[in-house]
Amino acid sequence: MQEKSTPRSNQKSSNTPAQELEFDVLPAHTGDSKTDLSRLIAWILDDLIRVPGTNFRVGLDPIVGLVPGLGDGSTAVFSSVILLQSLRAGVPRIVIVRMALNILINSLLGAAPGIGDLFSVWFKSNRKNYALLQKHAGTARTSTRADWVFVVALISSVVAIGIGVSLFVALVTVRLLAWLFGF
Repeated sequence: MQEKSTPRSNQKSSNTPAQELEFDVLPAHTGDSKTDLSRLIAWILDDLIRVPGTNFRVGLDPIVGLVPGLGDGSTAVFSSVILLQSLRAGVPRIVIVRMALNILINSLLGAAPGIGDLFSVWFKSNRKNYALLQKHAGTARTSTRADWVFVVALISSVVAIGIGVSLFVALVTVRLLAWLFGF
């Protein structure tokens, strides 16, 4: 019997003796165009690559996080897009704070070399935030100027802390390497 690798499609041939292997190119479409970008970001950062032989998935967040100084800060910036989408979708402020804390926890703990990247693999803050967006979208009143100021300040804080932690880790890494190799 010969195995045939084909993308998942709506039509499956029952006359083919070959066994079909299925794989996802993109996450399943939810039908809500307002949150499609958030869904895509969460999928890329937390679930992009399936570990062979398992159903466990790893995204780019822990992989990019391996780069000292830039990794966790850059993924915090992309994660903040989900916060903006949440505000546009009418998610209550308290839920947005919870989402920002997920990003902050992932950035702070993810900055620890090695262990932090394993934490990012397990924690999957973007998937959690997307689930919160799906659950709470449209449950709040319309956004006011105060809401926008609040979220922009919150996002700026998350990004600044993420970048600060990344720069600190980069500095410590450079100094440690200089000390070890006598630069």
